[in-house]
Amino acid sequence: MISSRKLCGQKGKLLKTNRTRLLSDVVFFLVMGGLSACFILLIVLLLAADLLFTSPDEFLSALKKPEIIAAVRLTLLSCSVAAILSLWVATPLGYLLSRFRFPGRSIVDTIVDIPIVLPPLVLGLSLLILFHQPFPLFRGLLPNADGKLETWMQEVLGFPVTYRWRGVILAQFAVSCAFAIRTMRVTFDQINPRAEDVARTLGCTRAQAFLTVALPQAWRGMITAATIAWARALGEFGPILVFAGATRFRTEVLSTSVFLELSVGQLDAAVAVSLLMVAMAVIVLLLLRWIGAGLSS
Repeated sequence: MISSRKLCGQKGKLLKTNRTRLLSDVVFFLVMGGLSACFILLIVLLLAADLLFTSPDEFLSALKKPEIIAAVRLTLLSCSVAAILSLWVATPLGYLLSRFRFPGRSIVDTIVDIPIVLPPLVLGLSLLILFHQPFPLFRGLLPNADGKLETWMQEVLGFPVTYRWRGVILAQFAVSCAFAIRTMRVTFDQINPRAEDVARTLGCTRAQAFLTVALPQAWRGMITAATIAWARALGEFGPILVFAGATRFRTEVLSTSVFLELSVGQLDAAVAVSLLMVAMAVIVLLLLRWIGAGLSS
């Protein structure tokens, strides 16, 4: 039989081990929680500073300015169009990247990520050069003398892009589409392709299998992709400023409104517009959380 002294010694070692583990867990959570709290506190303080800087009357009066109202309208329009265009491109491209291993797939995959990692000003400058640089290829394909894409868009189609509201949409689309593609690819990766294979064995073409089997299962991912694209378009600034400009009542959106109000010393109006964009971003985040909860249920 085990003596009582030995049992007490074993219990003492066990209690000591448990205390050590408990102390280690407490230190772990203190360190991890402290580091995490620093960033969360920073965000909370930033929002609190904005809220305390302006009063409700100043906030409402700033948002009633005609140029701000026009910027809100153009922002809602441009972000919505950019999100729709992004979803229109992201759905087929995300499906192809998810389902097929074709030659040059890694190159396409890398190209899709370029707008994500490219500095925004560089992207805007590249768009500007694309539309105003005379290319030898354009001289052969476009019926205009200088070979510039912008000249052809303006003289032949009557649809100029640079420094117009169309340029705002194109600049937003160039960035937001990359995020939508990534979202749709993950969506299709999570859908089992076996149902599509079964549909094809029953006589469906690949297009029919995509439209009737894969696409209905991806509707939540499509909503998520469109929402992310909309939110990314909302915060776009650099490409819009370089490619479309920031002209009042013409190409001004909320992100450039902050810049314009700061440039004329209207700090109250700039903060009011910033708070409006924060409110829009929070709504988008809540929508994404709701969609994510629906996907997990």
